[in-house]
Amino acid sequence: MKRKLVMATLSLSLVFSTYTVSAETLSSIKEKKEKNRSEQTEKQGELKKNQNQQDHTLDQIQKLESSIDKTLKDIGNKKESIQETKASIEKLKKEIDVLKKRIKERDALLKERVTSMYESGGAVNYLDVVLGSKDFGDFLDRVFALNVIAEQDKAILEEHKQDKESVEKKKGQVESELLSLNSDLTELEGLNQKLTDQKKQKNALLAQLETEEDHLHDHIMQLDETNELLSAQEAAIKAEIERAKREEAERKKREAEARAAAAAAAEKAREEAATREKNKSNSGSGSGSGSSPAPTPPPAPTPAPAPVSRDFIMPSQGFITSGFGNRSAGMHYGMDIAQGGSTVPIVAAASGTVTRAYYSSSYGNVVYITHYINGQLYTTLYAHMRSTPAVSQGQSVSQGTFLGYQGNTGASRGQHLHFELHKGPWNGSKSNAVDPRPYLQ
Repeated sequence: MKRKLVMATLSLSLVFSTYTVSAETLSSIKEKKEKNRSEQTEKQGELKKNQNQQDHTLDQIQKLESSIDKTLKDIGNKKESIQETKASIEKLKKEIDVLKKRIKERDALLKERVTSMYESGGAVNYLDVVLGSKDFGDFLDRVFALNVIAEQDKAILEEHKQDKESVEKKKGQVESELLSLNSDLTELEGLNQKLTDQKKQKNALLAQLETEEDHLHDHIMQLDETNELLSAQEAAIKAEIERAKREEAERKKREAEARAAAAAAAEKAREEAATREKNKSNSGSGSGSGSSPAPTPPPAPTPAPAPVSRDFIMPSQGFITSGFGNRSAGMHYGMDIAQGGSTVPIVAAASGTVTRAYYSSSYGNVVYITHYINGQLYTTLYAHMRSTPAVSQGQSVSQGTFLGYQGNTGASRGQHLHFELHKGPWNGSKSNAVDPRPYLQ
């Protein structure tokens, strides 16, 4: 009786311990969900800020493109002006060549005049003109001719002077204009290079913002996925609690039925013993001491021992190709089981509730199962399955339930099962992951 009381007390304390652990786990999941929601709100704000920066950067890029287009148009106009100015220079060169020819001819004439004046002493001898005249009319003609020559010389000198000034002026103007145009062109090309560099910087900034946006989207999606997993774990844990309650109730019912059956059997045995004793007594008084004793009743049958069961079984057949622990690519939080053949089945390692069954970019087709075993919460994970899992979220499964086949989906390098065992709920940091091997032996 005392032993039964101790066992009942231990059983009850185990149940209460299970529910206490469950409550703590659910509270922890709730805190994580709240933290994730807070982080989601923060990341959504960062995403909005990032998108605003992108809009602003795009606006700046558009303005820069407009400025670059205008600068390129101005550069084109300047180049056209430079070509026109160069054409003008070529035309002017021809005009200068004509002027230089005229100047050269005048130079020869003036030199001739100067030579004549030098040879005659540098002045006209009017007395020689007068004395050499045949008559007065001839004298007037000679004086008029001298005046005409003097005026012509003066005009030649003036024209010579103007031509030289004109040549120098035109040459200076064209050279100045060409210099100004080349300076403007250099300035515009510098501006275009500056604008192009700014555009490159803005494009680089935009690319960086777009990368940040992708990361933020990925982070938010991860938070969404984590929240979905946390919600699924919360539901699975509650379902496991209910399952534990049902199993406990069924166990108590079976124990009560067994006790009642044992009591009934004992009562029946007592009744049969009493009847035999009564019959023996009656027989002894009637036939004397020589009668044979009544046969001894057979002992009550011993109940068959309960079958031995393991908490976890191997989830698939094959060789362990990679175990739990560090490897060249980083920490490996589970173990890989592989076997040749196209259809290698995967089964639930223990009874429990399916937390999630879906496709993950890293795990591929994957199943999470929540278990409550001896008051301890466990989570098992079955990744890289060939096709859509054979179970669905929220489904209650028994140990050995078919889940799918070994596959090569997600971040995988060949057909295998990646199996993880977490002592507690699954989390992104995998802080609850343990080596599955000791639990499967």
